[in-house]
Amino acid sequence: MKLVIAVVNKEDSSNLISKLNKAGFMSTKLSTTGGFLKAGNVTLLIGTQDEKVDEIIEIMRECCSKRSQVVNATTGSYADQFFTTLPVEVTVGGATVFVVDIDKFIKM
Repeated sequence: MKLVIAVVNKEDSSNLISKLNKAGFMSTKLSTTGGFLKAGNVTLLIGTQDEKVDEIIEIMRECCSKRSQVVNATTGSYADQFFTTLPVEVTVGGATVFVVDIDKFIKM
């Protein structure tokens, strides 16, 4: 048994969860926030058989595309009380996936 932990962009999560459900995978959705951009993410917890992990990852590849986005980055100094926001192009989307062994999986 495996536990797939996937952190995905909030914008990609609805389509991903829908496709996972259609393929027979159930997940637990946790709303999370990224540290760098402080943007909304979704962390999915998916318990599955070892041989199904590659299928889950393939569905994630289809649904979680990387893309560029312009965001305002804050610069300045706290002591000087001088802050500005500058537009910066960053890559968002994609997924960060962890696959860990689990001893027991019980669905009640």
